[in-house]
Amino acid sequence: MSVKTYFLETRPHFLILSVVLIFLSVSMAWYDGIFNLGDALLTLLGLLLLHTSVNTLNDYSDYKSGIDFATYRTPFSGGSGIITSGGLSARKVFWFGMISFLLAVPIGIYFLFSKGWFLLPLFIVGAVFVLFYTSHITKLGSGIAEISAGLGLGTLPVFGTYVILTSGFSLPALFASIPSGILVCNLLFLNEFPDVDADRKGGRKTLPFLLGKDKAAKVYSILTLTVYLWIVIGVGLRIMPVFTLIALFTLPAAFKAVKGAVSHKDMTELVPALGANVMVILLTQFLMGTGYILARII
Repeated sequence: MSVKTYFLETRPHFLILSVVLIFLSVSMAWYDGIFNLGDALLTLLGLLLLHTSVNTLNDYSDYKSGIDFATYRTPFSGGSGIITSGGLSARKVFWFGMISFLLAVPIGIYFLFSKGWFLLPLFIVGAVFVLFYTSHITKLGSGIAEISAGLGLGTLPVFGTYVILTSGFSLPALFASIPSGILVCNLLFLNEFPDVDADRKGGRKTLPFLLGKDKAAKVYSILTLTVYLWIVIGVGLRIMPVFTLIALFTLPAAFKAVKGAVSHKDMTELVPALGANVMVILLTQFLMGTGYILARII
C-alpha cells in the first residue's frame, strides 16, 4: 500500500488540531517567560502520534462494529472510509494505530525522567483515552465520551504541555486550558449529529442519541457560548491577558455553527455548520495563543 494511503488514514486535516493545541501551550509558556523549542517539538510529535492512534483505532472499531457501513459520511464526520473502500485492510489499520501509540511511549518516558514522575497520572489518563475511547468509552453514555474527547484532545494536552515546558503547575494555565476542552468536546458533539442512527446500531451512546438532536443542539449552543464567556471572565479576573479577547472574532462562525445545529434536520444547513464548527475550534485556540504572544511582546 502507498504511503499516501496511510497518510490519508491518519485524517491529516484533523491533525491540525494537535498543532494548534501545542501552539497555544507554547504561547502560554512563553508568556510566562519560558521557551524550549526542543521540548515543544517533542511534545508536538508525541501528540501527533497519539492523535493518529486515536483516529486510526476509531476507524478500525467503526469498521468492526459495522458503523462504517451505516454512517452518513461528510467532509467532517463519518470516518476516512479507507477500510470500506479497500484502501487498507482492517488489520493494517489496527496495527498502524497501535504502532503510532507505541512510538509515542518513549517520548512519554523521556519526559518522566527529564521533568518528573508527577507527569505519570497525566500520561496514564491520556493512554486510557487513546486505547479505549472508541471501543469502550463511547458506549458508556451520560456524555462521558464527549467529555473524554474534550479532556484527551483539549484540556489535558494544553495544560500537560504547559506543565512539561515549565516543569510546574499553574492555576492560570489550567483555567486557560478549559476552553480547549469545551471546544474539542463540541467538535465531537456536532460531528455526531449525522451519525445518530449508525452510532445506535454500533452501540454508541452519544449525546445526540441520548438527548435527541433538538435537546443536543441546545446543549451544544450553551457550550459554545460558555467558551466565549470563559475567556471574557478570564480577562476580567486578570487570569488571562486582555489580548486573548481577539478569540472573540470567531463569534460569527460560532453563530453559523449554532444555527446549523438548531436546523439539524436540513443537511444543507448542518454540513456547513460542521465546517464552521471546525473553524471555531481551530481558530479560537490559535487566536488565544496569538493573544498570549501579543501580551508578551506589547
